[in-house]
Amino acid sequence: MSDADAATAARPAWRFDRPDDVQPSLREVNASIAVPRSGVWFRRLFAFMGPGYMVSVGYMDPGNWATDLAGGAQFGYTLLFVIMLSNLMAILLQALAARLGIATGRDLAQACRAYYPRPVNLMLWIACELAIIACDLAEVIGTAIALQLLFGIPLIGGAILTALDAFLVLLLMNRGFRYLEAFVVALLIIIFGCFAIQIFVAAPPAGTILHSMFVPSSQIVANPAMLYIAIGIIGATVMPHNLYLHSSIVQTRAYERTETGKRDAVKWATTDSTIALILALFVNASILIVAAVAFHDTGHHEVAEIGQAFELLSPLLGLSIASILFAVALLASGLNSTVTATLAGQIVMEGFLRLRVPQWARRLLTRGIAIVPVVAVTALYGEKGTTELLVFSQVVLSMQLPFAVIPLVQFVSDRKKMGSFAIPRSVAALAWAVAAVILVLNFKLLYDTIAG
Repeated sequence: MSDADAATAARPAWRFDRPDDVQPSLREVNASIAVPRSGVWFRRLFAFMGPGYMVSVGYMDPGNWATDLAGGAQFGYTLLFVIMLSNLMAILLQALAARLGIATGRDLAQACRAYYPRPVNLMLWIACELAIIACDLAEVIGTAIALQLLFGIPLIGGAILTALDAFLVLLLMNRGFRYLEAFVVALLIIIFGCFAIQIFVAAPPAGTILHSMFVPSSQIVANPAMLYIAIGIIGATVMPHNLYLHSSIVQTRAYERTETGKRDAVKWATTDSTIALILALFVNASILIVAAVAFHDTGHHEVAEIGQAFELLSPLLGLSIASILFAVALLASGLNSTVTATLAGQIVMEGFLRLRVPQWARRLLTRGIAIVPVVAVTALYGEKGTTELLVFSQVVLSMQLPFAVIPLVQFVSDRKKMGSFAIPRSVAALAWAVAAVILVLNFKLLYDTIAG
């Protein structure tokens, strides 16, 4: 045995390694969805379809709209490369999160609690809660704006009404996890359809889009304003709490808890999340492309607010229902994000603290914390203030990313913890490179902010 192997063997896998120390993640729905043991591949894939789409919600939530709109209006198609890069990062990281949950039977929060000392766990928990609050902030703003645009409800009133969505989640969870997944997928279809129509009408230049998506521009890093939005896009796309969420909800499938069964589950769960995140890529890119065609190409570079976009979209695209489709998709996005934020909050609190709080109480507490700043900023600064708050929330999310990504990559790279499910060194190197990119971009943003 080499020195490295000896060191690995000597290092404990987890601080808590007794069976009674590992409680099932989301125990009320853990292993509740049947998986066929045999049959055509499509039936097996269908059984695993769901978690990936629930995770993809976080990659097209209202926070993405603010950053994508601002990026498209100000810089045209340039930031499409950032959207593509962030989605590729997301595909890799979500696959790793699913692998961790299936291989170890622990979600990411439980894994952190089982390995890191208490002060580190407390810091990680606080960072994750801040990320969930920032995400919830985006949902409140997005849903309130959509209600205002569609029904004329004042922004403050719409923000307060979003507290009621806690009961929607409870209703769906009581019906069964598959009902929750079906609700999410139905709203995703609405979002996809709305943007498919707008892209068809906008008829953007395909060559320019492909070039911008695959060939990066040096201006992304050199221009502080562009970098700020680029980091916001990464923060809005690669969501920290989604890594905790995915590592838990993949365990709702009743796959065989054997090495063969787990390996099969990893394959189908990864396929599910990859397909779903390609859908998210289409939606994110569509928001930016529509903004580039309608606003940047017509000289309306200053459009950054969702309300402005709503007013200008129909006349500039020449489609009377373009603005309505935009608002409907925004409302669907805000409602959808509610589901995943609620579940992520429950997973994080139970995993880090072993504290079980009723879902309605947890949801109302998190939503209440998000509503207060939205109401205050709207009252003081109006709609412009809420838009700036929306973009800022996505930068906050990006700042929390290292606190989720680094533990995840550390765990899945460790053969002592993962056994035969540990990722190869080449994949580990790629995952650490992704973590490094996130850290470098965050430090660059901090430097630019401090330096003025």
